[in-house]
Amino acid sequence: MDYKQHFEKAQQASRTMIGLSKEITNAVLADLAIALVLRADEILAENIKDLARMAIDDPKYDRLKLTKERIGDIANDVRNVVDLVSPLGEILSDKILDNKLQIQKTRVPLGVVGVIYEARPNVTVDVFSLCFKTGNVAVLKGGSDAEFSNLVLTKVIHDVLEKHKVNPDVLILLPAERTATEALLNARGFVDVLIPRGSQSLINYVRENSKIPVIETGAGIVHTYFDESGDLEKGKAIIFNAKTRRVSVCNSLDCVLINKNRLHDLPSLLSPLAEGKVELFADEKSHEVLQKTYPAALLNLAQPEHFGTEFLSLKLAVKVVDDLDAALNHIADYSSKHSEAIISEDVESIEKFLNQVDAAAVYANTSTGFTDGAQFGLGAEIGISTQKLHARGPMGLEELTSYKWVVRGNGQVRS
Repeated sequence: MDYKQHFEKAQQASRTMIGLSKEITNAVLADLAIALVLRADEILAENIKDLARMAIDDPKYDRLKLTKERIGDIANDVRNVVDLVSPLGEILSDKILDNKLQIQKTRVPLGVVGVIYEARPNVTVDVFSLCFKTGNVAVLKGGSDAEFSNLVLTKVIHDVLEKHKVNPDVLILLPAERTATEALLNARGFVDVLIPRGSQSLINYVRENSKIPVIETGAGIVHTYFDESGDLEKGKAIIFNAKTRRVSVCNSLDCVLINKNRLHDLPSLLSPLAEGKVELFADEKSHEVLQKTYPAALLNLAQPEHFGTEFLSLKLAVKVVDDLDAALNHIADYSSKHSEAIISEDVESIEKFLNQVDAAAVYANTSTGFTDGAQFGLGAEIGISTQKLHARGPMGLEELTSYKWVVRGNGQVRS
Protein backbone atom coordinates (compact mmCIF):
# COMPACT_ATOMS: atom_id res chain seq x y z
CA MET A 1 0.00 0.00 0.00
CA ASP A 2 1.15 3.52 -0.80
CA TYR A 3 1.04 5.06 2.66
CA LYS A 4 2.65 8.22 1.35
CA GLN A 5 -0.65 8.99 -0.36
CA HIS A 6 -2.39 8.95 3.04
CA PHE A 7 0.20 11.27 4.53
CA GLU A 8 -0.02 13.69 1.61
CA LYS A 9 -3.79 13.86 2.06
CA ALA A 10 -3.27 14.62 5.74
CA GLN A 11 -0.92 17.48 4.87
CA GLN A 12 -3.41 18.90 2.37
CA ALA A 13 -6.23 18.60 4.89
CA SER A 14 -4.12 20.40 7.46
CA ARG A 15 -4.05 23.45 5.24
CA THR A 16 -7.84 23.43 4.92
CA MET A 17 -8.28 23.36 8.69
CA ILE A 18 -7.01 26.94 8.93
CA GLY A 19 -10.15 28.22 7.22
CA LEU A 20 -12.68 26.40 9.43
CA SER A 21 -14.68 28.68 11.68
CA LYS A 22 -15.26 27.92 15.36
CA GLU A 23 -18.97 27.63 14.57
CA ILE A 24 -18.43 24.85 12.02
CA THR A 25 -15.95 23.07 14.31
CA ASN A 26 -18.39 23.04 17.20
CA ALA A 27 -21.31 22.05 14.97
CA VAL A 28 -19.39 19.03 13.69
CA LEU A 29 -18.51 17.91 17.21
CA ALA A 30 -22.04 18.47 18.52
CA ASP A 31 -23.47 16.37 15.68
CA LEU A 32 -20.84 13.71 16.29
CA ALA A 33 -21.97 13.33 19.91
CA ILE A 34 -25.54 12.81 18.69
CA ALA A 35 -24.49 10.37 15.95
CA LEU A 36 -22.50 8.19 18.38
CA VAL A 37 -25.58 7.62 20.51
CA LEU A 38 -27.94 7.14 17.57
CA ARG A 39 -25.62 4.60 15.95
CA ALA A 40 -24.69 2.77 19.16
CA ASP A 41 -26.15 -0.55 17.99
CA GLU A 42 -24.08 -0.40 14.81
CA ILE A 43 -20.95 0.40 16.80
CA LEU A 44 -21.58 -2.39 19.33
CA ALA A 45 -22.12 -4.95 16.57
CA GLU A 46 -18.63 -4.24 15.23
CA ASN A 47 -17.14 -4.14 18.73
CA ILE A 48 -18.51 -7.64 19.40
CA LYS A 49 -16.51 -8.91 16.40
CA ASP A 50 -13.33 -7.60 18.04
CA LEU A 51 -14.22 -8.98 21.46
CA ALA A 52 -14.83 -12.43 19.99
CA ARG A 53 -11.16 -12.60 18.99
CA MET A 54 -9.80 -11.77 22.45
CA ALA A 55 -9.66 -13.91 25.59
CA ILE A 56 -11.95 -12.51 28.27
CA ASP A 57 -9.15 -12.70 30.88
CA ASP A 58 -6.83 -10.59 28.72
CA PRO A 59 -6.13 -7.27 30.56
CA LYS A 60 -6.92 -5.46 27.30
CA TYR A 61 -10.43 -6.97 27.09
CA ASP A 62 -11.98 -4.37 29.38
CA ARG A 63 -10.30 -1.54 27.47
CA LEU A 64 -11.62 -2.93 24.20
CA LYS A 65 -15.18 -3.50 25.38
CA LEU A 66 -17.83 -0.95 24.48
CA THR A 67 -21.31 -0.74 25.98
CA LYS A 68 -24.15 1.71 25.42
CA GLU A 69 -23.14 3.40 28.66
CA ARG A 70 -19.51 3.72 27.54
CA ILE A 71 -20.58 5.07 24.15
CA GLY A 72 -22.73 7.57 26.01
CA ASP A 73 -19.69 8.58 28.07
CA ILE A 74 -17.62 9.01 24.90
CA ALA A 75 -20.38 11.21 23.44
CA ASN A 76 -20.47 13.27 26.64
CA ASP A 77 -16.72 13.81 26.40
CA VAL A 78 -17.22 15.14 22.88
CA ARG A 79 -19.90 17.52 24.19
CA ASN A 80 -17.47 18.65 26.88
CA VAL A 81 -14.93 19.50 24.17
CA VAL A 82 -17.59 21.55 22.36
CA ASP A 83 -18.11 23.61 25.51
CA LEU A 84 -14.42 24.36 25.97
CA VAL A 85 -12.86 27.54 24.64
CA SER A 86 -10.41 26.83 21.84
CA PRO A 87 -6.89 28.03 22.69
CA LEU A 88 -6.12 28.76 19.02
CA GLY A 89 -5.12 32.35 18.42
CA GLU A 90 -4.46 33.03 22.10
CA ILE A 91 -1.75 35.66 22.48
CA LEU A 92 0.73 34.31 25.01
CA SER A 93 2.85 37.46 25.05
CA ASP A 94 2.72 40.84 23.36
CA LYS A 95 5.43 43.47 23.44
CA ILE A 96 6.70 46.48 21.49
CA LEU A 97 10.45 46.84 21.22
CA ASP A 98 12.41 50.09 21.29
CA ASN A 99 12.53 49.99 17.49
CA LYS A 100 8.69 49.89 17.46
CA LEU A 101 8.47 46.29 16.24
CA GLN A 102 5.42 44.56 17.72
CA ILE A 103 6.17 40.94 18.64
CA GLN A 104 3.41 38.55 19.60
CA LYS A 105 3.63 34.91 20.66
CA THR A 106 0.47 33.18 19.39
CA ARG A 107 -0.99 29.70 19.82
CA VAL A 108 -1.22 27.61 16.65
CA PRO A 109 -2.00 23.94 15.87
CA LEU A 110 0.74 21.33 15.99
CA GLY A 111 -0.32 20.38 12.44
CA VAL A 112 -0.61 16.67 11.72
CA VAL A 113 -0.76 14.53 14.84
CA GLY A 114 -0.08 10.79 14.57
CA VAL A 115 -1.33 8.45 17.28
CA ILE A 116 -0.46 4.76 17.59
CA TYR A 117 -2.68 2.92 20.05
CA GLU A 118 -3.80 -0.53 21.06
CA ALA A 119 -7.17 -1.98 22.06
CA ARG A 120 -8.92 1.26 23.07
CA PRO A 121 -11.53 2.28 20.49
CA ASN A 122 -12.55 5.33 22.55
CA VAL A 123 -9.17 6.82 21.59
CA THR A 124 -10.41 7.13 18.01
CA VAL A 125 -13.11 9.59 19.06
CA ASP A 126 -11.13 11.32 21.81
CA VAL A 127 -8.18 12.07 19.55
CA PHE A 128 -10.36 13.28 16.70
CA SER A 129 -12.44 15.61 18.87
CA LEU A 130 -9.42 17.23 20.53
CA CYS A 131 -7.43 17.49 17.31
CA PHE A 132 -10.36 18.89 15.36
CA LYS A 133 -11.10 21.51 18.02
CA THR A 134 -7.47 22.67 17.89
CA GLY A 135 -7.14 22.74 14.10
CA ASN A 136 -5.02 19.60 13.87
CA VAL A 137 -5.33 16.66 11.49
CA ALA A 138 -5.28 13.23 13.14
CA VAL A 139 -3.56 10.23 11.56
CA LEU A 140 -4.46 7.15 13.58
CA LYS A 141 -2.94 3.69 13.67
CA GLY A 142 -5.06 1.45 15.86
CA GLY A 143 -4.25 -2.10 16.82
CA SER A 144 -5.65 -5.13 15.04
CA ASP A 145 -7.46 -6.07 18.26
CA ALA A 146 -9.86 -3.13 17.76
CA GLU A 147 -9.93 -3.08 13.96
CA PHE A 148 -13.69 -3.40 13.48
CA SER A 149 -14.48 -0.95 16.26
CA ASN A 150 -12.07 1.68 14.93
CA LEU A 151 -13.40 1.32 11.39
CA VAL A 152 -17.02 1.88 12.38
CA LEU A 153 -16.18 4.84 14.63
CA THR A 154 -14.18 6.40 11.81
CA LYS A 155 -17.14 5.86 9.47
CA VAL A 156 -19.43 7.69 11.90
CA ILE A 157 -16.97 10.60 12.12
CA HIS A 158 -16.51 10.78 8.34
CA ASP A 159 -20.28 10.80 7.78
CA VAL A 160 -20.63 13.77 10.11
CA LEU A 161 -17.74 15.60 8.44
CA GLU A 162 -19.23 15.06 4.99
CA LYS A 163 -22.61 16.30 6.22
CA HIS A 164 -20.91 19.60 7.09
CA LYS A 165 -18.85 19.59 3.86
CA VAL A 166 -15.57 19.29 5.77
CA ASN A 167 -12.68 17.40 4.17
CA PRO A 168 -12.87 13.88 5.68
CA ASP A 169 -9.09 13.59 5.45
CA VAL A 170 -8.84 15.61 8.67
CA LEU A 171 -9.13 12.12 10.19
CA ILE A 172 -7.19 9.30 8.57
CA LEU A 173 -7.29 5.78 9.99
CA LEU A 174 -4.41 3.70 8.68
CA PRO A 175 -4.84 -0.04 8.10
CA ALA A 176 -4.34 -2.28 11.13
CA GLU A 177 -1.34 -4.15 9.72
CA ARG A 178 2.15 -3.66 11.10
CA THR A 179 3.49 -2.13 7.88
CA ALA A 180 1.31 0.92 8.57
CA THR A 181 3.11 1.40 11.89
CA GLU A 182 6.48 1.35 10.17
CA ALA A 183 5.27 3.83 7.57
CA LEU A 184 3.95 6.21 10.23
CA LEU A 185 7.19 6.03 12.21
CA ASN A 186 9.00 7.17 9.07
CA ALA A 187 6.51 9.83 7.88
CA ARG A 188 9.00 12.61 8.36
CA GLY A 189 7.94 15.79 6.61
CA PHE A 190 4.27 14.76 6.72
CA VAL A 191 3.48 14.09 10.40
CA ASP A 192 4.56 16.70 12.95
CA VAL A 193 4.38 14.72 16.18
CA LEU A 194 3.71 11.11 17.16
CA ILE A 195 1.95 9.98 20.33
CA PRO A 196 1.96 6.29 21.33
CA ARG A 197 -0.77 5.06 23.67
CA GLY A 198 -0.57 1.54 25.03
CA SER A 199 1.79 -0.88 26.71
CA GLN A 200 5.31 0.00 27.79
CA SER A 201 6.65 -2.22 25.01
CA LEU A 202 4.70 -0.25 22.39
CA ILE A 203 5.87 3.06 23.82
CA ASN A 204 9.49 1.89 23.92
CA TYR A 205 9.28 0.64 20.34
CA VAL A 206 7.89 3.93 19.05
CA ARG A 207 10.42 6.01 20.97
CA GLU A 208 13.35 3.93 19.73
CA ASN A 209 12.28 3.72 16.07
CA SER A 210 10.42 6.92 15.24
CA LYS A 211 11.99 9.54 12.98
CA ILE A 212 9.27 11.94 14.13
CA PRO A 213 9.25 13.78 17.49
CA VAL A 214 7.49 11.61 20.09
CA ILE A 215 5.42 12.56 23.12
CA GLU A 216 5.44 9.59 25.47
CA THR A 217 2.21 8.68 27.19
CA GLY A 218 3.84 6.20 29.51
CA ALA A 219 2.63 3.21 31.41
CA GLY A 220 1.34 3.81 34.93
CA ILE A 221 3.16 2.10 37.78
CA VAL A 222 1.15 3.72 40.53
CA HIS A 223 1.78 3.83 44.31
CA THR A 224 -0.24 4.97 47.32
CA TYR A 225 1.59 5.53 50.60
CA PHE A 226 -0.40 5.14 53.84
CA ASP A 227 1.36 7.41 56.30
CA GLU A 228 1.69 7.00 60.05
CA SER A 229 -1.02 9.65 60.47
CA GLY A 230 -3.30 8.26 57.74
CA ASP A 231 -7.05 8.11 58.36
CA LEU A 232 -8.10 4.44 58.20
CA GLU A 233 -11.57 4.98 56.75
CA LYS A 234 -10.31 7.39 54.10
CA GLY A 235 -7.55 4.94 53.27
CA LYS A 236 -9.89 1.99 52.84
CA ALA A 237 -12.11 3.87 50.40
CA ILE A 238 -9.26 5.48 48.46
CA ILE A 239 -7.22 2.30 48.01
CA PHE A 240 -10.26 0.24 47.03
CA ASN A 241 -11.33 2.82 44.45
CA ALA A 242 -7.84 3.31 43.03
CA LYS A 243 -7.39 -0.45 42.57
CA THR A 244 -10.82 -1.71 41.53
CA ARG A 245 -12.68 1.13 39.78
CA ARG A 246 -11.28 0.02 36.43
CA VAL A 247 -8.26 -2.23 36.61
CA SER A 248 -7.15 -2.02 32.98
CA VAL A 249 -6.41 1.70 32.93
CA CYS A 250 -3.03 3.34 33.50
CA ASN A 251 -4.08 5.25 36.64
CA SER A 252 -5.10 2.13 38.57
CA LEU A 253 -3.15 1.34 41.73
CA ASP A 254 -0.26 -1.15 41.57
CA CYS A 255 1.44 -0.90 44.96
CA VAL A 256 0.43 0.06 48.52
CA LEU A 257 3.20 1.27 50.82
CA ILE A 258 2.36 1.35 54.52
CA ASN A 259 4.23 2.95 57.41
CA LYS A 260 5.56 0.28 59.80
CA ASN A 261 3.82 1.98 62.74
CA ARG A 262 0.44 1.31 61.10
CA LEU A 263 1.11 -2.31 60.19
CA HIS A 264 -1.52 -3.45 62.71
CA ASP A 265 -4.15 -1.62 60.63
CA LEU A 266 -3.18 -3.29 57.37
CA PRO A 267 -5.78 -6.11 57.53
CA SER A 268 -8.56 -3.57 58.00
CA LEU A 269 -7.10 -1.19 55.41
CA LEU A 270 -7.12 -3.87 52.73
CA SER A 271 -10.25 -5.76 53.80
CA PRO A 272 -12.41 -4.25 51.00
CA LEU A 273 -9.91 -5.61 48.47
CA ALA A 274 -10.61 -9.16 49.64
CA GLU A 275 -14.27 -8.65 48.84
CA GLY A 276 -13.19 -7.36 45.45
CA LYS A 277 -11.14 -10.53 44.79
CA VAL A 278 -7.86 -8.61 44.56
CA GLU A 279 -4.79 -10.86 44.60
CA LEU A 280 -2.00 -9.51 46.80
CA PHE A 281 1.78 -9.86 46.52
CA ALA A 282 2.96 -8.87 49.99
CA ASP A 283 6.47 -8.48 51.36
CA GLU A 284 7.43 -10.61 54.36
CA LYS A 285 6.27 -8.20 57.07
CA SER A 286 2.91 -7.48 55.51
CA HIS A 287 2.42 -11.13 54.51
CA GLU A 288 2.88 -12.23 58.11
CA VAL A 289 0.12 -9.90 59.26
CA LEU A 290 -2.25 -10.45 56.35
CA GLN A 291 -2.15 -14.24 56.39
CA LYS A 292 -4.26 -14.19 59.55
CA THR A 293 -7.21 -12.50 57.83
CA TYR A 294 -6.78 -12.20 54.06
CA PRO A 295 -8.06 -15.15 51.93
CA ALA A 296 -5.20 -17.58 51.45
CA ALA A 297 -6.06 -18.13 47.79
CA LEU A 298 -5.53 -14.41 47.14
CA LEU A 299 -2.36 -13.89 49.19
CA ASN A 300 1.15 -14.46 47.90
CA LEU A 301 4.63 -13.66 49.11
CA ALA A 302 5.99 -10.89 46.90
CA GLN A 303 8.98 -11.45 44.64
CA PRO A 304 11.29 -8.62 43.49
CA GLU A 305 9.55 -8.41 40.10
CA HIS A 306 6.20 -7.58 41.70
CA PHE A 307 7.48 -4.13 42.63
CA GLY A 308 7.63 -1.88 39.59
CA THR A 309 4.98 -3.88 37.73
CA GLU A 310 1.94 -2.37 36.03
CA PHE A 311 -0.57 -5.14 36.69
CA LEU A 312 -3.62 -3.92 34.70
CA SER A 313 -5.64 -6.55 36.56
CA LEU A 314 -6.95 -7.40 40.02
CA LYS A 315 -3.44 -7.70 41.43
CA LEU A 316 -1.61 -5.47 43.91
CA ALA A 317 1.81 -5.34 45.56
CA VAL A 318 2.13 -4.44 49.27
CA LYS A 319 5.24 -3.28 51.10
CA VAL A 320 6.02 -2.03 54.62
CA VAL A 321 8.32 1.02 54.83
CA ASP A 322 10.00 2.60 57.83
CA ASP A 323 8.85 6.17 57.21
CA LEU A 324 7.99 8.78 54.60
CA ASP A 325 11.58 9.00 53.36
CA ALA A 326 11.62 5.26 52.74
CA ALA A 327 8.34 5.57 50.82
CA LEU A 328 9.77 8.40 48.73
CA ASN A 329 12.87 6.33 47.95
CA HIS A 330 10.78 3.33 46.91
CA ILE A 331 8.62 5.46 44.63
CA ALA A 332 11.70 7.09 43.12
CA ASP A 333 13.12 3.64 42.34
CA TYR A 334 9.97 2.08 40.86
CA SER A 335 7.65 4.86 39.68
CA SER A 336 6.89 5.41 36.00
CA LYS A 337 6.26 9.08 36.90
CA HIS A 338 2.54 8.82 36.15
CA SER A 339 0.43 9.17 39.34
CA GLU A 340 1.40 8.83 43.01
CA ALA A 341 -0.59 9.39 46.21
CA ILE A 342 -0.22 9.84 49.96
CA ILE A 343 -2.86 9.23 52.63
CA SER A 344 -1.95 11.35 55.63
CA GLU A 345 -3.32 13.83 58.16
CA ASP A 346 0.06 15.46 58.72
CA VAL A 347 0.42 18.70 56.74
CA GLU A 348 4.22 18.60 56.66
CA SER A 349 4.27 15.01 55.39
CA ILE A 350 1.72 15.84 52.71
CA GLU A 351 3.63 18.87 51.48
CA LYS A 352 6.93 16.98 51.48
CA PHE A 353 5.36 14.18 49.44
CA LEU A 354 3.73 16.55 46.94
CA ASN A 355 6.94 18.53 46.52
CA GLN A 356 9.42 15.67 46.29
CA VAL A 357 7.61 13.02 44.25
CA ASP A 358 8.56 13.28 40.58
CA ALA A 359 5.36 12.38 38.74
CA ALA A 360 2.94 13.95 36.29
CA ALA A 361 0.17 13.92 38.93
CA VAL A 362 0.58 13.77 42.71
CA TYR A 363 -2.32 13.32 45.14
CA ALA A 364 -3.06 13.80 48.82
CA ASN A 365 -5.96 11.92 50.40
CA THR A 366 -7.71 11.00 47.17
CA SER A 367 -7.68 8.33 44.48
CA THR A 368 -5.21 8.22 41.60
CA GLY A 369 -8.20 7.26 39.47
CA PHE A 370 -8.73 10.98 38.83
CA THR A 371 -5.74 11.19 36.47
CA ASP A 372 -7.87 11.68 33.41
CA GLY A 373 -8.40 14.52 30.98
CA ALA A 374 -12.16 14.67 31.45
CA GLN A 375 -11.79 14.59 35.24
CA PHE A 376 -9.26 17.42 35.07
CA GLY A 377 -11.72 19.56 33.11
CA LEU A 378 -9.97 19.10 29.76
CA GLY A 379 -13.05 17.62 28.05
CA ALA A 380 -11.17 14.49 26.98
CA GLU A 381 -7.53 13.57 26.60
CA ILE A 382 -5.09 12.71 23.88
CA GLY A 383 -3.10 10.70 26.44
CA ILE A 384 -1.25 11.14 29.72
CA SER A 385 2.30 12.30 29.14
CA THR A 386 4.96 11.10 31.60
CA GLN A 387 7.75 13.11 30.03
CA LYS A 388 8.74 16.70 30.76
CA LEU A 389 9.18 18.31 27.35
CA HIS A 390 6.18 20.11 25.84
CA ALA A 391 3.43 18.41 27.87
CA ARG A 392 3.05 16.52 31.14
CA GLY A 393 0.05 14.69 32.57
CA PRO A 394 -3.37 14.59 30.85
CA MET A 395 -3.08 16.27 27.44
CA GLY A 396 -6.03 18.36 26.34
CA LEU A 397 -6.53 21.26 23.96
CA GLU A 398 -3.62 23.44 25.03
CA GLU A 399 -1.19 20.53 24.81
CA LEU A 400 -2.17 20.04 21.15
CA THR A 401 -0.91 23.49 20.27
CA SER A 402 2.45 25.09 19.68
CA TYR A 403 3.12 28.76 19.06
CA LYS A 404 4.62 31.05 16.50
CA TRP A 405 6.09 34.53 16.68
CA VAL A 406 4.17 37.18 14.79
CA VAL A 407 6.23 40.31 14.08
CA ARG A 408 4.63 43.54 12.77
CA GLY A 409 6.70 46.46 11.57
CA ASN A 410 6.55 49.64 9.55
CA GLY A 411 9.66 49.56 7.40
CA GLN A 412 12.25 48.77 10.10
CA VAL A 413 15.52 47.19 8.95
CA ARG A 414 18.25 45.70 11.11
CA SER A 415 21.57 47.57 11.33
